[in-house]
Amino acid sequence: MNKFFRLFSIPLLLLSTNSFANCPALLDFESTKLHSSTSINFCDNFKSKVLLVVNTASHCGFTPQFKDLEVLYNKYRDRGLEIVGFPSNDFNQEASSESKTADVCYINYGVTFTMMSPSSVRGGAVNPFFKRLADKTGSAPSWNFTKYLVDRDGSTVTHYASNKKPIGSSLEQDIVLLLQQ
Repeated sequence: MNKFFRLFSIPLLLLSTNSFANCPALLDFESTKLHSSTSINFCDNFKSKVLLVVNTASHCGFTPQFKDLEVLYNKYRDRGLEIVGFPSNDFNQEASSESKTADVCYINYGVTFTMMSPSSVRGGAVNPFFKRLADKTGSAPSWNFTKYLVDRDGSTVTHYASNKKPIGSSLEQDIVLLLQQ
């Protein structure tokens, strides 16, 4: 039995190590889901996906974009699109508690795509994932609902301003192009 274990454990260890080696550096990030204790490892959950990342706020003029983001997610998720929202109070428009933020997302807008716990998306306390996005594009969020589109291998990131609508825009066209690759 011990020989059997040694015979198969080394190849399994190499397989698991190799899967981490194939993860894009951009996705080397882990954080907690909104109003949850569940941790999300970006490499495990979003590797080989087209990823749309959005910094969100509960009380912003762009907050109704949650509805279109949800439509976009339902339209393309079976083809490999993932959307991840990062609530942030960097622009002083986020709800006063994580529970209230969750209510806005899940109850008011019916969001089913991944929402992370609130964090900073710019400045000195920026979370490491948004730091990488800003470094890749040269553009940190200048307002809520800034969008970043990441290709399947994590090498290309495109920045979109807050006023770029999720549906029927160049953003949706770019998503479709990446999903075809």
